[in-house]
Amino acid sequence: MQTRQARFGGQYFYLGMSLVITAIVIYGFSHTVNGNLFHPVHPSLARPWILWLHGSLFFGWLLFFILQSILVRTHNVRVHRTLGWFGVAMGIAIVIVGTGTAITMTRYNILHQRFSDATQFLAIPLSDMAIFAILFSLAIYWRKKPEYHRRLMLITCCCLTDAGFGRFPFSAFSDHWFYAGVDFLLVMAIARDLLVTRTVHPVYRYAVPALVAVQIITMYAYLAAPPRWMEMANAILR
Repeated sequence: MQTRQARFGGQYFYLGMSLVITAIVIYGFSHTVNGNLFHPVHPSLARPWILWLHGSLFFGWLLFFILQSILVRTHNVRVHRTLGWFGVAMGIAIVIVGTGTAITMTRYNILHQRFSDATQFLAIPLSDMAIFAILFSLAIYWRKKPEYHRRLMLITCCCLTDAGFGRFPFSAFSDHWFYAGVDFLLVMAIARDLLVTRTVHPVYRYAVPALVAVQIITMYAYLAAPPRWMEMANAILR
């Protein structure tokens, strides 16, 4: 029994998670992308071009994550490592474009008075990009240590699902609980370690508590809108 568990966890888990993450993002955005991007209700409210770039880049990243998982699963490690440098360039672009999109869309939402909490909500996407940049940098640094690299990449991709969870047609997620979906994916990853190796890898032991702490701080900034954060947000938007 343990052998089967180890084989499943070692051979299929990361590929399976890449598919689950992609499905979550596609399902979540399928409820909003038509009216918010493809066919806006009012033509005068057409979204800025950077939003198209942002969507294409992030969806491309998910496909790239699946491809890399398949390459590892099929033992094409050399190709995986070669394409990894393309992934580095894509990851850098995600941080730059994601940050630019967050600022641009916040300005857009304020200008068109779409959301009353647009300024304070800026904490969410900026936090996402900061987390992505840190975890992705660590994954690159430990690229020659597969057990570290693959877990960091998994956490990095899990953290991008909050936007998808936030668009689920369930109030449990859309009403400020989207981080719970992210954390559930991380619990699955930890459970996999416990099932297969009987221990929790150091990446999870250190990264997950730190991530949850950042989530709490970010939600406080968003929901409580403390004066210091609002001053910072307004300064960024200017």
